[in-house]
Amino acid sequence: MDASKLRELRDFVEACKKNPSLLADPNLSFFRDYLQSLGAKIPAAAPSFESPKMGNPSVEVTEENRDASQEAKGKAMEAISEGKLEDAIEHLTNAIVLNPLSAIMYGTRASVFIKMKKPAAAIRDANAALEVINPDSAKGYKTRGMAYAMLGKWEEAAHDLHTASNMDYDEEINAVLKKVEPNAHKIVEHRRKYERLRKEREEKRAQRDRLRQRAEAQAAYDKAKRKEQSSSRSSGGASPRGFPGGMPGGGFPRGMPGGGFPGGGMPGGFPGGGMPGGFPGGVPGNVDMSKILNDPDLMAAFSDPEVMAALQDVMNNPANFAKHQANPKVGPIIAKMMAKFNGSQ
Repeated sequence: MDASKLRELRDFVEACKKNPSLLADPNLSFFRDYLQSLGAKIPAAAPSFESPKMGNPSVEVTEENRDASQEAKGKAMEAISEGKLEDAIEHLTNAIVLNPLSAIMYGTRASVFIKMKKPAAAIRDANAALEVINPDSAKGYKTRGMAYAMLGKWEEAAHDLHTASNMDYDEEINAVLKKVEPNAHKIVEHRRKYERLRKEREEKRAQRDRLRQRAEAQAAYDKAKRKEQSSSRSSGGASPRGFPGGMPGGGFPRGMPGGGFPGGGMPGGFPGGGMPGGFPGGVPGNVDMSKILNDPDLMAAFSDPEVMAALQDVMNNPANFAKHQANPKVGPIIAKMMAKFNGSQ
């Protein structure tokens, strides 16, 4: 069995020894059934406890009430010394009603509840002393810390007992702290351990997410690159600087028959009466393509998107040459290419 679970079980058993009424919790019915199956005797549940009256801190306390409160407290202390704790509670309740502004009265009644093993009632009185009347009540912190210890709330107990000790040290506080601190330390270490494990899990999950996102991004990039390469291959190759579609057979893209423009020429010819009807028969098969590829002006033009768009437009429809011939960037390039096809350059 896990060591931490054993410690928790041991702490629970210790709490039950100090306050057997814990076993009356309905949530622990399964545990009671198990103990009884082993022959254990479960103490009968204590009769329902009616919480004593709390004072009204808004009332004005007269001198007579203050004196009467002190007298009731004296009777309570006498009852405590005789072991008559129920009587002591009754006298202290009278004292609180007479002087509801006395943190000492609440703290004293809380200490009696501790003796009666009623930690919940003790905590209620201690809270009244600390939260309503005097936040610096050492007795309030002491009794509440002892009540928390009875309930197995080790961290809360350690906090209150240390606070009380700093205000007004006594041996009883020190004795309780010796039992409380080791348990509180175990809880703190246990929490730190699981907090560390939680952070490690979060860091690992974040690392996995980063790796997954990186892999997805790489896969998307590789897919786009493969698509681009496939598109480039399917377009029939490429001339230097990416002449679209390449020049199969020494001609322009899209397979110009005979190496010339589609349809056999450019209707209307070039301006000035040149080459009406286009190139008869297309570009000759013996055209030296090196003249085009080694011409710096043409190669520079091939890298110009505007020129390439115009060339593509003309190749798709030769009749479109008319709308590009006045363009000073496009017209001269086409004319120069025509001249090379005719072998004049």
